[in-house]
Amino acid sequence: MAEGFLSIDFGGTRTRVGWYSPTLELITRDESPSHTEQPIESVIDRIIQLARKVVPAYTVPDAIGICAPGPQAYTGYIRHANTLPEWDNVPLAQRISAAFGDAPTFMENDANLAALAEYQFGAAKGCDPALYLTVSTGIGGGAVIGGQLFTGWRGLAIEPGHIKFPTADGQVYSLEALASGTGIGRLAREKLAATDTPSRLRLLQTVDGKAVGESAAQGDRLALEVVSEAGRWLGLGLVAMVHLFNPQVIVIGGSVVNLGELILNPARQTLAELLIDPLFNYDKLIQVAALGDDVCLTGAAIHARNKSFAGG
Repeated sequence: MAEGFLSIDFGGTRTRVGWYSPTLELITRDESPSHTEQPIESVIDRIIQLARKVVPAYTVPDAIGICAPGPQAYTGYIRHANTLPEWDNVPLAQRISAAFGDAPTFMENDANLAALAEYQFGAAKGCDPALYLTVSTGIGGGAVIGGQLFTGWRGLAIEPGHIKFPTADGQVYSLEALASGTGIGRLAREKLAATDTPSRLRLLQTVDGKAVGESAAQGDRLALEVVSEAGRWLGLGLVAMVHLFNPQVIVIGGSVVNLGELILNPARQTLAELLIDPLFNYDKLIQVAALGDDVCLTGAAIHARNKSFAGG
């Protein structure tokens, strides 16, 4: 009889682990800082020790699911992850598997697994196609089509943060440079330098996305202008995604969603204005993610179960 699944959500800032029943009920979980500034072997050892806290004694998991950064996470290796620049060709899945009785281990990109989790249990439940967009430090995405995670020819889909836009200054920017938390901070700093608009942001040593969001929530004019501009850029990204996939839902998660309607309203307005046919749109097309901080942990558990049932 099946014992359960080990799920690991390894990020550049935090690592979360969970033990899930065969029916994907979360039995126990734990988390700790990732401390990725430390040597790679130390980080991996810490992940293993954290995971051992949730795996029942003398139990080999039926399968292990790992959520990890980088477009090639599905290979079991961490390569080209912006949040882990020193991790070059690191066989994370193999190391984790060996620590747990060589249990079958399946690794996948974090945004892809978040899409899977929201489709299975969250704001995209029952929707097809279902897209997921995480808007945080950067912008990532995933898609579930026909009930299956869609990852493209070489497993590299979907990267909405890298949709390109030309701007008035003659530069070409990625969507995440215009609408992510990082992008919001950059837009604000540029506007502060180019205008004399009064703003509490001028009193701060660090003007980043978080500071802009807090100022916007307090009614700061310049901050509100920046968030609205980022929302319009986000809307342009949504236009491209809707025209490509005609989704039933796009779920938006990540820290930038904490801005609420300050960023979502201009995004929705831009979407409505620029779609070629109103049939692409409806009132429930854009939804806020429902699963919170454990979305990737849940997605990794689902992925482990699905892949083990399918024979890998």
